[in-house]
Amino acid sequence: MNYESAPQLTIVITADGSKTIYNAGVGEHYHSRHGALQESLHVFVHSGLNYYLGQSNVNEVSILEVGFGTGLNFLLSADHCTNNQIALHYTGIEAYPLSNEMMAQTGYEQYISAPLWETYLRLYPGALINKVSLDTFCSLQIAHNKLMDFDTDELYDIIYFDAFASAHQPEMWELPAISHITSFLMPGGVFVTYAITGNLKRMLKGLGFKIEKVPGAAGKREMLRAVKEL
Repeated sequence: MNYESAPQLTIVITADGSKTIYNAGVGEHYHSRHGALQESLHVFVHSGLNYYLGQSNVNEVSILEVGFGTGLNFLLSADHCTNNQIALHYTGIEAYPLSNEMMAQTGYEQYISAPLWETYLRLYPGALINKVSLDTFCSLQIAHNKLMDFDTDELYDIIYFDAFASAHQPEMWELPAISHITSFLMPGGVFVTYAITGNLKRMLKGLGFKIEKVPGAAGKREMLRAVKEL
């Protein structure tokens, strides 16, 4: 397994005390410097997962994440779903996965249950190869692909779009990438991301989405949530 190169990765403490990673090769942090934990909770768990569950009377949900990174979005979502007895089927896309050693330095065990953290670290390498079950309620698979190489027959309820910023990875925010990834979203499914631009809104509208501006996490005035129209 080819993991992301450790020398260019540095653990950084963000404004809310939670940790993220700075990737010198890209010139970008994996999460907001204003707070990794608060960003993940606000943008993805609350504005994505909780929003979808609030609109639907379901006891299971499937999530596709672009930019699995440190796994924080997954861990918080899995902890929430397990606590509420909601079955979670989670797929992450990550072209440059982190090593177990780097994952263990994030300190995310503070924010989730001990059994989930222990199982995650143990099964993470296997999830890069096959789907693994972390507990009764949660399965995880990490596609070791670039976004445009990802393919599946599955459709998902929610997409967490957590790619690096367009200043560092502009191709991830262009129409071919957005069109490709949203093709895996169910009608009525939810697309959430920390960013909001006029170009992104126009692309998603053209792809048949209803756009909503949502208050952003700390450091950002607004974020984007879009629902794929039926």
